[in-house]
Amino acid sequence: MRRLFILLLAFGGAPLAANAQAAPPVAATAPAAAAPADVGSVDAILGALYGVISGDKGVERDWDRMEALFHPGARLIPTGRRDTGPARARVMTVADYVAASGPVLEGQGFHEVEIARQVQQFGHIVHVWSTYEARRSLSDPQPFMRGINSIQLLDDGERFWILSIAWSQETPDSPIPAEYLPARQ
Repeated sequence: MRRLFILLLAFGGAPLAANAQAAPPVAATAPAAAAPADVGSVDAILGALYGVISGDKGVERDWDRMEALFHPGARLIPTGRRDTGPARARVMTVADYVAASGPVLEGQGFHEVEIARQVQQFGHIVHVWSTYEARRSLSDPQPFMRGINSIQLLDDGERFWILSIAWSQETPDSPIPAEYLPARQ
């Protein structure tokens, strides 16, 4: 049995690897057309992202606008730890995120505001560390949550696309490091 497994691995795996390498890239087309003002720069796409998820209690979000910001196959990945055990990640599509979070965002009110940003770019890829605060209403004196979004973008030469967002909330055991907070004046 072990010999069969080794033979399958040695000979059967080669065509799979060859096919994986020869697979064409996913074309950068979204189901809904993005507004050029939403995707023309890093500032624009991040402003659109934060804008589309934010709103007062009872205010519907424009989920078609959100979907248009994301590259097909993009993923949203909240991370965190329960009371005990290892940290976990939940990998979601845009549709999964809307189904899971949409009712909460619209039902309770949610305003996520960027308070600091670090951007690194090489070629067509851009990585953004975006530190945020969240409030139920913009008039709330203190945020109920803070954290960092790790956002990967593609600049295809015509527009920016969100490829993935992984995020982690600040906790007492994991405070946001000073280098990811706004500079003190």
